[in-house]
Amino acid sequence: MLNLDRLRTLQAIATYGSVSAAADVLHVTTSAVSQQMRKLEQETGHQLVTRSGRGVELTPAAQLLARRAERILGLADEAEAELQARNESAIGPLTVGAFPTAARGILPTTIRLLAERAPQLNVQVREMDFDSPMSQVERGDLDLGIVQDWDHVPIPWTDGVDRHLLMTDAARVALPAEHRLADRDVIRIHELVDEPWISRVRRSTCHEWLLYTMREQGAEPRIMHSVTEHPTQLALVSAGVGLAMVPTLGLGPLPPGVRTSAIEPHLTRRIYVIWRPDRAIRPSVRVAIRALSDATKQTALLPVP
Repeated sequence: MLNLDRLRTLQAIATYGSVSAAADVLHVTTSAVSQQMRKLEQETGHQLVTRSGRGVELTPAAQLLARRAERILGLADEAEAELQARNESAIGPLTVGAFPTAARGILPTTIRLLAERAPQLNVQVREMDFDSPMSQVERGDLDLGIVQDWDHVPIPWTDGVDRHLLMTDAARVALPAEHRLADRDVIRIHELVDEPWISRVRRSTCHEWLLYTMREQGAEPRIMHSVTEHPTQLALVSAGVGLAMVPTLGLGPLPPGVRTSAIEPHLTRRIYVIWRPDRAIRPSVRVAIRALSDATKQTALLPVP
């Protein structure tokens, strides 16, 4: 009998193009993926992968099995959802993918609420910095995803997901306390075009957002430092080496010597929770969406630094 976990591994390789990408999606090691594939070859009696340079290619037999696997795994997911719905209680694993500021700003409160409301639910968080959870939610690799929809990078919505708006988040500019504009509650974007910037790394949404914002003003941002985490950005702002554009959600306590101001025109993003339509019948998904919504309301009540 074919093992569902091994079929899921094969499908991940077929979908994401490599053993390493499949391992990232499945949150296992590459050696675990290779071991699953060897066992699947033994089960089927067919060679499924061949070496190609530094990667692997799927054989025709593997490609056939991967196409069937999508249907098999889909039916298994539907059966699991229907059985969960009969229980009328939220139990078992629930996987949630989120971008970093949502993982920091929304999910801790959500997990606390779920521990109170659904103690038999096992929530597993996957922070996703550069890739949207959208495709993984559509494929069923994630139960829920938290995505951000910017005016300049709108989400191309499809019929493969349902969504619920959690909140609208505004950007702020972080400045050294001694900066000439630090005492201003609101700063016009055109006043910042010549400033040195501390940005998140390339490929990140916040980096692209800074480029878009400055180019809208007819200027190229003077990015002096590129760092991965917002706390590091703020530490550099505190050192007086530049400004940073930061979202309010997940901003956290400011280090000494840092002030934040609102920006005009306002820079905003919409934050949604998304799920696959067939998973909406699962009590675990329904209770998690409610907890996310409640956690976001609590977050929205926090004072802006």
